[in-house]
Amino acid sequence: MSILALDAALLRCGLSNQPLQNRLSIGIGTESGMYHTPVMSNETLPPNQQEHRAIVGVCVLAAFADGAQSETERARIQQIVNGFSEEGLDLASVYQDVLGGKFSLATAASQLQTPAARSLAYEMAVCVCNADGTATDAERKFLSDLHQALHLETSATDSHQQTAQTLAYEAPPVIGAPPVSNQNREAEVDSMILNASIMNGALEVMPHTLATMAIVPLQMRLVYRIGHAYGFELDRGHIKDFLATVGVGLTSQVFEGFTRQLIGGFARGLTGRLIGGLLGDAAGSAVAFSSTYALGHVAKKYYASGRTLTPGQLKDVFSTMLQNGRSMQGRYSGDILQRSRQVNLTDLLPLTKQQ
Repeated sequence: MSILALDAALLRCGLSNQPLQNRLSIGIGTESGMYHTPVMSNETLPPNQQEHRAIVGVCVLAAFADGAQSETERARIQQIVNGFSEEGLDLASVYQDVLGGKFSLATAASQLQTPAARSLAYEMAVCVCNADGTATDAERKFLSDLHQALHLETSATDSHQQTAQTLAYEAPPVIGAPPVSNQNREAEVDSMILNASIMNGALEVMPHTLATMAIVPLQMRLVYRIGHAYGFELDRGHIKDFLATVGVGLTSQVFEGFTRQLIGGFARGLTGRLIGGLLGDAAGSAVAFSSTYALGHVAKKYYASGRTLTPGQLKDVFSTMLQNGRSMQGRYSGDILQRSRQVNLTDLLPLTKQQ
């Protein structure tokens, strides 16, 4: 699982004092693009600090459930929780409790008192486990054990889990557009990168946990399309290695997005639902825009050079382009907000599968 995934999960909790309304679980498939099914409770109070910390603990457990995280990914996740510990929740101690075996599923179940908080913890765990591809056997067992420990109803969680698995499914690439011509290639690739950056910035504004999860497959799709434009046919394994080389962790990216939303205090429902109007996460949107922008331009430079750049050069280019993306994001804030109002989860599934 990636760092961005974990960060995204934490952000979606929100330390808001506003009451949560109309707790509905969003699925996929009606004429409007969504259908709604009730969650397990009509709970209207936001989670207390104990529940926020417990949700973070569940996300950390999920991130390490498959036992396959690299030292770099583990260090990035620790960096994320340390960075957010200044917000009054002492998330660093939660991380240490998980590593020290002091925070278990039983601990989570005892600290997550409200049905809404339990539902959110499970939703985030599902996204974290599927962030770097379809969940492994170890991750599926973890989710099953978590589901049982939290006493959740299958009918209230199936839709979310199935959609997350669909987003993560490692389907073979499908070319959905004609090849980029050599004459206009640079301009068309630049436009491709900007459009992807705006899209991913918009996903962090959307009030759904699954929207944040879609950022990683859309970034992978962007790298695939750029490689294809320069004559390279890439498989998923190569793209994942490329992202890791430049410093974009799959699990940690999702983790970071959720964490930011959890801490951000935006008025959202506990299960990632909207509370009245579109209340965007400006910080999360800026991160998603700038990281996608940087990833796209480092991929462009790499494949245009015939894949001759060293890992160190790739990281240097990524760092430079990340700063450029941060400085540009405000210029496209209106486009990001408009895109967030136009896209729903039904649109995301074919987007992530079509190259």
